[in-house]
Amino acid sequence: MPFDFQAIWARVQSLLLRPRTTWEDIEKLPADITGTYRGYVVPLAAIPTIANFLGMALIGVGIAGYHVRTGFINGLFSAFVGFGLSLGMVYALAHIIDQLAPNFGASRNFDQAFKLAAFAPTASWVAGILYLVPALGIFGVIGGLYSLYLLFVGLPILMKPAPDKSTTYTLAVIGAAIVLAIVLGLVMRIFFSPAMQ
Repeated sequence: MPFDFQAIWARVQSLLLRPRTTWEDIEKLPADITGTYRGYVVPLAAIPTIANFLGMALIGVGIAGYHVRTGFINGLFSAFVGFGLSLGMVYALAHIIDQLAPNFGASRNFDQAFKLAAFAPTASWVAGILYLVPALGIFGVIGGLYSLYLLFVGLPILMKPAPDKSTTYTLAVIGAAIVLAIVLGLVMRIFFSPAMQ
């Protein structure tokens, strides 16, 4: 999947507006982890990374009566670390989805698990544009919640768990995704805090 802005935008719109039919299309896509990273995950994961870097470096936030901005070099370093962790989170979540599958009547299939982990965060990544204005960043939570919904819709289609265990499997994966996001946030806080000036 080479980088093609129009194809990416079409997939984003389709996934956000017609998730069920889009997941059915994604299920049929050939497995191409490298291509999916290069042609979808990397460009979309870059949105919140770049927006947050620019928002914090140029605008900053008010905290307890002080105006806080990120220094350029430290902010750039934090952006690279955060971007790398985001890419790693996709791969880690795919492994978790795959490892949990037999517990819920599904067969292990890393290719399908990876597609689920790669496309489910779409809404969160797109909402990351709000970080350009740090005060609006809190509304990015809406994108995160919609990404959890995308995961909820997509998991039964891609992983095919037993019908009576589908919801439990989805909730287990959502719990794992939340834990991964918290860990990512804590690691970023370690890098981000000294970057303030």
